[in-house]
Parts: sequence; C-alpha cells; structure tokens
Amino acid sequence: MELRSYQKEIVDKAVDILSKHSFVYLAMEVRTGKTLTSLSIAEEIGAKSVLFLTKKKALHSIGEDAKKLCPSYEFFAINYESMHKAPRINWDVVILDEAHTLGAFPKPSQRAKKVRSLTTGSKVILMSGTPTPESYSQMYHQVYGLRGNPFSHYKNFYRFCDDHVNVKERIIGSLRTYFYGDAKDSVLKAMAPYTISFSQEQAGFKNDLREHILKVPMDDRTYKWCNELRKHRVIDGKDEVILGDTPVKLMQKLHQMYSGTVKFESGNTMVFDYSKAEFIRDHFKDQKLGIFYKFKAELDALKHVYGDDLTTDLKEFEATDKTIALQIVSGREGISLRHADALVYYNIDFSATSYWQSRDRMTTKERTDSDIYWVFSERGIETKIYKAVSNKKDYTLNHFRNDIRTL
Repeated sequence: MELRSYQKEIVDKAVDILSKHSFVYLAMEVRTGKTLTSLSIAEEIGAKSVLFLTKKKALHSIGEDAKKLCPSYEFFAINYESMHKAPRINWDVVILDEAHTLGAFPKPSQRAKKVRSLTTGSKVILMSGTPTPESYSQMYHQVYGLRGNPFSHYKNFYRFCDDHVNVKERIIGSLRTYFYGDAKDSVLKAMAPYTISFSQEQAGFKNDLREHILKVPMDDRTYKWCNELRKHRVIDGKDEVILGDTPVKLMQKLHQMYSGTVKFESGNTMVFDYSKAEFIRDHFKDQKLGIFYKFKAELDALKHVYGDDLTTDLKEFEATDKTIALQIVSGREGISLRHADALVYYNIDFSATSYWQSRDRMTTKERTDSDIYWVFSERGIETKIYKAVSNKKDYTLNHFRNDIRTL
C-alpha cells in the first residue's frame, strides 16, 4: 500500500526522532492517517514485534489497516481494558493510540500504570489528535514511564508542577484544595523535540461541516416530571424513586429526563418518552445515520423505535444500510463513520472533548461536506450544554446553577 506524501515525510521524521530518543508523539488530527503512519514507522525501523493498544471499537479498523500494509513484523492489537491479556514478550515497538486517555492527574490512572509496565525497554509511538484536550498537565502521565522523557528528572507529578503548573489553592468549606490544571506553555516546549504535529488543513482536507439544531416538543409528562424534580428534588413512584437531592444529581437527572429517560435510585432505567427517537426515525427517513447517544436507556429507545434497522456493530454498519447507534464517549475516537449520510445526536455530553472529537467521525480527505444534527428537546437543558462545549468549555455545576433558573 502506498502512503500519501505527507505520511512518508512524517515517517522519515519519526524514524529520526526514534533514532535519538525512545519515543515519538504523533499529534495528528483525526482522519489524517495516524494508524498507517505508525505501522509504517515500525516497519521502517526494522521492528520484529509490535503491540498496538487502542479502544475496543477501533480494533476492527486497526486490523483492516494492518492487512493493507502487510507488515513483516509480528503484530498484535488489543484494547486498553484487555491489555493484561497481551503476550508477555519484549515488544520492539508499542503503539499507544488515543494516548491522551492516559493523562489523568494529579495521580496516574490504572491504565497509565499498566502501560508503563508494558513499555519497559520498547520504542513507543504515542498518537492523538488532541494530546492535551483539557490541560497541558495531561501530558505528564502520558510519558512518565518512557525512557528519556523530558520530565523524567521529576520525582512525581507534584514536583513537575513546581516548574510547569500554576497551582491554585482554594478553600471549600473547611478543606484546603489544590487545582493543577493551569499548566504553562513550557510543557509543550519540553515535548517539542519528540512531537510531530499535523493538521487536516495541512493534509488538504476541505470539509464543510454544517451543524443544525433541531428542537423536539416532548410529551407533557416529561416537562411535568422535570418541573416536579426541580421543585421538590424527589419524585416518589409506586416502586421506584427519582432523587435529585444534591446539585450534581439534579443536573444529571434533568439531563436524562429532558430527553425522555431516567435512571432510578435502584439502578433500574426507564424510557418514558419516545419523542426524540420517533422524531429521528421520521425526520431522517431512508437515510443511513450515525447516531450518538449519551445514556444507556437512550439506546433502548432507539432499538424500540428502529427495530432491526439499527445496529451497534461497526462491521454490520459498513456492510448494510442499517443505522448505527454509538455511545458518545466510546464512539468519539478511533472509528470512522464515513459511510453515514449524516451524524445525529440524540443527546449531548458535558465534555468539550466529546463535542470536538465525535463530530469529526465522518471526515475524510475525499468528503467535502458533512451534516451534523443536534436533536434537543424544547425547553430542555441541551441547548445550554451545547453553548458551553462548542466554546471549548466543559459544562460544569457552575453553569448548571446559573442555567436552572431559566429552564
């Protein structure tokens, strides 16, 4: 398989970096070909064995790319959650897809710790279209286990903060709390010798991404229950209870209920209003859609309305005319929905990262335009969330406290 000219240039640069250091970071935007580029880098440096860690939903497309390249090395791909099942050998190269998911702070996540144990002695290729989507502080634990990383002289994240983070101290109640998200540009400067950045614009993408907001009138019961929960913070049913006794729980419950589903205190879920699912089916009749949903019960609503015309399997979606439904967080990275006529959001996530990453799932170099539809309930909370995340800000409790007055 022939790489694009820019991919060949990136391969050459990465080989040069790996000859000097133990790792390279490919900060390539979505749909620019990170997977084939990383596999080609491993081939170019003469690797005999390559371990590829990614998200579960991306495994199919990773395998297809590997078949196209036909590498000479032993190749093994597995999702992060199952990395303990990977063969325990000394891998020549370990490729870390969506590496930003390792960036929790101030403490490293269990995923980051396990990756650290797997990469000992290996060359490492990290990849992400958004290396630090929320804070430069996210870079530390992505690379802290790698030989020769620019922060290796720091004993831990807190000492790293001494030089690279404006630590903020706040008193909440009687507790003293520290915030570590305000990292300095010095983090990126330190990573520059190891990083290759590449954008869709550089790759020649000219995609006109059009967003549309569609408002759906919900059943009267939806507004009645939402108003009751706002007023009393609890709804007692015959067998179940809906509780919004804290600001966080109230925000989460209203987020669910304005779209017609709810999770009870018992853990059971219920679809009580199919208005959104029915609207999507009728409004986009005969179209092959990629639908993103937020809550598990929303998938139940879509299955009820679409029946056998809906799938959650990417292979089946690509091979048939069926519409696919994907949970926003699990589907926002590592997969392509290029076969969809449009992307439709049943609901919206609080995360700005989810907003920016998921909406790019249809983008390809050949596709010049894409349509994205946000299906919001009339008088609901979704429009408020959209305003925050589209401006690259997570929707927080502070936003909710201000917005609830106008719902």
